[in-house]
Amino acid sequence: MKKLPQSFYRRDDVLQIARELLGKILVTRWNGICTSGRIVECEAYAGIPDKASHAAGGRRTRRNEIMYAAGGVSYVYLCYGIHHLFNIVTNKKEIPHAVLIRALEPLEGIDEMLKRTGKKEFDYTLTRGPGNLSKALGIRVNHSGKTLAGYEIFVATDKHTLADEQIGISPRIGVDYAGSDAALPYRFYIKGNPFVSGKPNR
Repeated sequence: MKKLPQSFYRRDDVLQIARELLGKILVTRWNGICTSGRIVECEAYAGIPDKASHAAGGRRTRRNEIMYAAGGVSYVYLCYGIHHLFNIVTNKKEIPHAVLIRALEPLEGIDEMLKRTGKKEFDYTLTRGPGNLSKALGIRVNHSGKTLAGYEIFVATDKHTLADEQIGISPRIGVDYAGSDAALPYRFYIKGNPFVSGKPNR
């Protein structure tokens, strides 16, 4: 398993990056406890012109300022005051692109994930959906701005490959407020994977 270099995130095409994140492994190591999962669903957000993005129209707030950093850092925000949603900032400094990680297939540390989520038994809901996966991997808003070049949180590859026909593409989920941009095909997922959070998943 090899950690992705910062150059992976600092490319211009957020759609290509999102698509290529499918099959990669998201790893967290907090206080010596390692948990990880394979990325099976994510969404691209194309910054200033994208009405679904937190940076739409060049918006800058205390919460989203990290989106304007150079790619390869985390952007974690609170949704509905409950869910901690993990995003990866991409592109160059001042271009606020990001990829929301929506679902993982658990790999390492499943017992710890069950403890963190309060679940008694392992099932597909453990890391299905962006709030669930963050809870399972111990990701919280105070981890926003963490570099993915470190050892606490990063994305790695184990040479797992996906054929084009295994990758599904659809509009993003829950962005109806974005008008016509809600229909953009910016969501990528592994077809048929039971951990994928939304429909279609086949």
